[in-house]
Amino acid sequence: MFSEQQLSCIVQQITENYKNEDIFYIKSGQCMPDRDCIIHIMLRLRQIMFPGYFDDEYLGRTIPEYFVGHNILRLYDDLSCQIKSAFIQVSQENIPEKEIEQKTKETCINFFSSLGTIQKYLVKDVEAAYNGDPAAKTRQEIIFCYPGLLAIFVYRIAHELYKMEVPLIPRIMSEYAHSHTGIDINPGAQIGEYFFIDHGTGVVIGETTIIGNNVKIYQGVTLGALSTRSGQLLRDIKRHPTIEDNVTIYSSASILGGDTLVRLNKFYHLNGAVDNIEDGIVVVLTHEDKNLAVFADTLVGEQEIVVKPIPSYIKKVNGLSGCTQLGDGSISLIIDAGALVRA
Repeated sequence: MFSEQQLSCIVQQITENYKNEDIFYIKSGQCMPDRDCIIHIMLRLRQIMFPGYFDDEYLGRTIPEYFVGHNILRLYDDLSCQIKSAFIQVSQENIPEKEIEQKTKETCINFFSSLGTIQKYLVKDVEAAYNGDPAAKTRQEIIFCYPGLLAIFVYRIAHELYKMEVPLIPRIMSEYAHSHTGIDINPGAQIGEYFFIDHGTGVVIGETTIIGNNVKIYQGVTLGALSTRSGQLLRDIKRHPTIEDNVTIYSSASILGGDTLVRLNKFYHLNGAVDNIEDGIVVVLTHEDKNLAVFADTLVGEQEIVVKPIPSYIKKVNGLSGCTQLGDGSISLIIDAGALVRA
């Protein structure tokens, strides 16, 4: 057991830290949002989106209108309480409580009004997974088992709250999905219809990423930012890439930077562009003395661009530009080449 002097020393060190840092003092008399309650709300929303999969409420045994209305009324009070707590924590001092309550009410109504649209997106995501994965036996298997769909479901719910500028809660939701699936989708990302993440472990999609329709991503893909050493100065600045329609990104590929655009038959970065990508083109992107490389294929006749990591047969290249013949006979175009290594 501690001596009185030892205990006193420990207590003094910790309480001194309390005095020196504002982060230890949350709003007086107010709790942070309840993480467990938020996760429970999210999982109950999943029951509404996919009835019968995660509870005992089968639509064939109940009245759908009653099922939906009853569950939304149960969820409204819980979500309202959590959103109010989140608003209070980030609000300026002396804002009237009635004003926060009104904002909370409007946010909740708008959020629940969006659920029908979110559900339509999710149905299309299920279809994308089913059409994109020959290992999927049924759509039911995708809904019930696939971690990629769980991560996308959580993202679509969290993104709606993010758009409504609800603090804290979208991040709590996305980190739940991250910890359970290994897929990290920032709720601020903008993702279109028919989105599919296959396998999923290690996927990272940053806050300002924009993804179009019919995009497929494999495990280990990073849609990230370049150096973020400027920290908070980069807030609200586009830091992550734009992936347009009909793009497949294979495992372990990294696509970085807010000015990077991947488009069918075109790959842009900063002030450079490569038109009419042919099979096997390697594009090397130079930014701040760092070389980033993407290997891109166009699948002829399928109107799809495929982005892969640099193939293993490409060795380190120094001072090379223009076209070169690779070992497998394909032609590669290397732009601004300094040092090309496998991604």
